[in-house]
Amino acid sequence: MSSTNTENWMKDIGVVDLTGVGGGSTSAATKITALVVDDDSVNQTIHSKMLENLGIQNQVETIFDLILMDMDMPVMNGIEATRKLREMGVRSIIAGVSTCTRDEREQKEFMEAGLDDFQEKPLTTPKLVSILHKLNKKC
Repeated sequence: MSSTNTENWMKDIGVVDLTGVGGGSTSAATKITALVVDDDSVNQTIHSKMLENLGIQNQVETIFDLILMDMDMPVMNGIEATRKLREMGVRSIIAGVSTCTRDEREQKEFMEAGLDDFQEKPLTTPKLVSILHKLNKKC
């Protein structure tokens, strides 16, 4: 999907407001904050840049609209981290991401831990926009 098509699609679903924005960049219709949870610094950088390109702030604060949760991390995996966040009362949209196709049992366990969505890596702009569409509906 080209950048223009992606922007038109995002505008159609109400994720971004392109009015008065030049240079092909977008700005969030409302302030959206996100947290990228991934043990791989390359994935952190890529996912952060993708969010930035969509006008979403990736920052460290106490409340997030969106959490991108990696499945495979060395100390605590995404299933356990998601479960703990939900037990703590975190109501943010949590989207799980994984580097490889998971069997249905493991993917189901991840969803049951409290995910709102699951996407396979590499995370692409259309996949991210799909997640944002769910965020937009929840707000």
